[in-house]
Amino acid sequence: MVTRLRYSLPPSSSTSWVVLLVVLVLAGAGNGEGYSGRVGGRCDLFSGHWVRDESYPLYEESRCQFVRHEFSCERNGRPDRIYTHYRWQPLACNLLRFNGRDFLRRMMGKSIMFVGDSLSLNQWQSLTCMLHSSVPNSNYTLTTTGSLSIFTFTDYKVKVMVDRSVYLVDLVREDIGRVLKLNSINGSHLWKGVDMLIFNTWHWWYRRGPTQPWDYIQVGNQIMKDMDRMKAFEIALTTWSKWVDTNVDPSKVKVFFQGISPSHYNGSLWGEPKAKGCLRQQMPVSGTTYPGGLPAAAAVLKSVLQRMKKPVTLLDITSLSLMRKDAHPSIYGLSGEMGMDCSHWCLAGVPDTWNEILYNLIL
Repeated sequence: MVTRLRYSLPPSSSTSWVVLLVVLVLAGAGNGEGYSGRVGGRCDLFSGHWVRDESYPLYEESRCQFVRHEFSCERNGRPDRIYTHYRWQPLACNLLRFNGRDFLRRMMGKSIMFVGDSLSLNQWQSLTCMLHSSVPNSNYTLTTTGSLSIFTFTDYKVKVMVDRSVYLVDLVREDIGRVLKLNSINGSHLWKGVDMLIFNTWHWWYRRGPTQPWDYIQVGNQIMKDMDRMKAFEIALTTWSKWVDTNVDPSKVKVFFQGISPSHYNGSLWGEPKAKGCLRQQMPVSGTTYPGGLPAAAAVLKSVLQRMKKPVTLLDITSLSLMRKDAHPSIYGLSGEMGMDCSHWCLAGVPDTWNEILYNLIL
């Protein structure tokens, strides 16, 4: 069962709802502050466009010294800041502006965990910075043990964690070498007892050569040197979905899937065939539709989520992120001018919008 994030106002014959709607529209028009939608209708938060808004970003990168080098584009010398001054505008409503104090109060005494690859790390760093900049004088601790990092807002007893599990399923070292086990998910013991889980996997599935972290791939009792990568991705997602269906109590735990975060290495996909990937891109793609279409993995993910028994909310960030060819580190990331990073996102930046949508869901 997949839930795509939508908002609705209850139908009513009373004119009070009409008055309320007008107030909400006036409060939110043009600045994203306050939710507005159609009476009796529903708003798709993921269909929209990017608008210039000088009240963004939500925080200054310099206030978050704990942000990792690969996401710190300004600190790494990126000269322009235009990419930080955009706000996501849904077509039929407005997102409520992120309020870190309110988020922490709502989550007081609870835990949040991102699980996945470096895009989960990207979103985790975004949320911790959004929260810290909202309560800059509050105490916090930051610890890392193995694959698990924990950022604790001690005054609120809120833990915001990330578990680096790039495939979600198990990667095990055996006598024959490193084996990616598509039907095994023993690493999930870290996920139990968490109040909010946000999963993600995709970017590592097509790695080959020196950057591929496994030697063999196993399905059931069959061990192979390789297989169709998209099929492997689907099998692993199905294994994860069965874990959720078996282990999650929806009355106690909220489960999300981040969706497929896109890369921008091929300028032909947005109408600039001579572009050197995302290098020196300074503006989003205009309009509401990405010319290059959606990655195939997005359809595979949705098909798995639709077969699940337990509710999982899809943070369907693919389309809105596809429009942001301008917001990657490019040469202002981990490898500097020796590499080109058009996969991860600068902070402040696009993952802040993912988290702003997440905030609107828990209201």
